[in-house]
Amino acid sequence: MKREEMADLTAFVVVAEERNFTRAAAKLGISQSALSQIIQRLERRLGLRLLTRTTRSVAPTDAGEKLMETLVPTLDELDSRIAALGEMRGKLAGNIRITSVEHAAKTILCPALPKILTDNPDIHVEVVLDYGLADIVSSRYDAGIRLGSQVAKDMIAVQISPTIPMAIVGSPDYFSNRPLPLEPQHLTDHLCINLRLPTSDSDYTWPLAKNGRTIRAHVQGQLTFNLLEPILLSCLNGLGLGFLPLDQVEPHIADGRLISVLEDWIPHLPPYHLYYPSRRATPAFKLLVEALRYRTP
Repeated sequence: MKREEMADLTAFVVVAEERNFTRAAAKLGISQSALSQIIQRLERRLGLRLLTRTTRSVAPTDAGEKLMETLVPTLDELDSRIAALGEMRGKLAGNIRITSVEHAAKTILCPALPKILTDNPDIHVEVVLDYGLADIVSSRYDAGIRLGSQVAKDMIAVQISPTIPMAIVGSPDYFSNRPLPLEPQHLTDHLCINLRLPTSDSDYTWPLAKNGRTIRAHVQGQLTFNLLEPILLSCLNGLGLGFLPLDQVEPHIADGRLISVLEDWIPHLPPYHLYYPSRRATPAFKLLVEALRYRTP
């Protein structure tokens, strides 16, 4: 294959992933018109239409999808081999893309990054916050971070946290004219702030358990968010009850801004795991895995 042909294929992959010529051109460092000519040249050479273009979007055709299935693993492997060359000059390098839930990114991933990135300026990490269960292979993530119970069986999974204590909390203002819930069924009398998961048509149910009895509480309220931070802020503002990680609400409980309820009904959630496919990992990625790996205190 000629070098020009390889460059054209790489340009096609970038356009197909970005689904936008303007963003792809910026990423490649060329003009939009030059990129359009490259794609047209590639389509003429292959005799196939690879992209469907409208005024608002770009998407791969069936032929384009099949070409992507061939090219992406090859380009990923090439990236890995080039990054591994960094070992020969005594430096680690490479780009690492991770999809993570917000709480894990805040409490585990971000605290671990300084000791990795400070000593390795050629390592670049992109973190996308998302509560959906992304297909990390097709979405070209190197890894994901989710609760262990959510990790697919065909992935390598590394535990990166202990179990996660949770809490149900509300503000003193919220409880000023409402009784504290003493049993899970009392939650139906309260405004509860929901978490909407993008891979589900319904809101997150609150997992409660006591003396071997388990309940998935379907709660109702006036507010639904797709992240935890606005749920916490809404609880502090007296707008309802939230089901949140204990470490995020403990300071507010301690200073009296939040009240914890139903404490004997709230189990720990499973630990967070870093998960990734079984393809060969780069030295930079291995460094990240070891930095995140949970070790019993």
